[in-house]
Amino acid sequence: MDANLMHISYESGVLEDPNSVAPDELYQMTVSPENAPAEADILQVEFHSGKPVRVSNARDQQVLVKPLEMFLYLNSIGGKHGVGRIDIVENRFVGLKSRGVYETPGGTILHEAHLDLETFCLDRELRRIKQRLTTTVSEQIYNGFWFAPECEFVRQAIALSQQRVVGTVTVKIYKGKAQAIARTSPHSLYNQELVSMDVQGDYDPIDAGGFIRINAIRLREHQRIEQEIASRQIAL
Repeated sequence: MDANLMHISYESGVLEDPNSVAPDELYQMTVSPENAPAEADILQVEFHSGKPVRVSNARDQQVLVKPLEMFLYLNSIGGKHGVGRIDIVENRFVGLKSRGVYETPGGTILHEAHLDLETFCLDRELRRIKQRLTTTVSEQIYNGFWFAPECEFVRQAIALSQQRVVGTVTVKIYKGKAQAIARTSPHSLYNQELVSMDVQGDYDPIDAGGFIRINAIRLREHQRIEQEIASRQIAL
């Protein structure tokens, strides 16, 4: 067992058999979702530049703004509802596969809220690049390269992408799941009038015709050569 503020990870013993179900008594941070309360907790998580700065819960009147207090509270709420359990087989840096069971209640809540706000605030192509960088930095950290120059570069690039990730996400915590159910941001790229199906905005669906034809050129060429190859094979 390896425990810290973020999570607990479990390996070896009965877990070395990947077909063996982890015993429920293994878990120390979370209850089984089946035994979680029947009443949900509704949290509001506020972010500034991609970092959580405030957590509130209307049901118990809790409002937290200090990082450590926020995280401990989210661990408590997530643990109570069985949030953040995973059971995975992972690839180690040395080339081996290992099975691990993890509990990350508070981190899972923040992760779900943050991803939702990112989608709300970031340009599509910027977020696509940021997602690739997220995978890269995860591998660098997992493999022990936090102090490597390439890891510093990627971290700075990710931090730059977070400048407009500002707002509040409402998250429902219930029976093993943290689900974003509402969000608001002064930097949102969501334009209700533009995307409305009830009100005619500046976007005209007819404009999509040219877009579709341009993208179809590549597909038509692909089918043309495939049909030519098939015809030659039949002739043989």
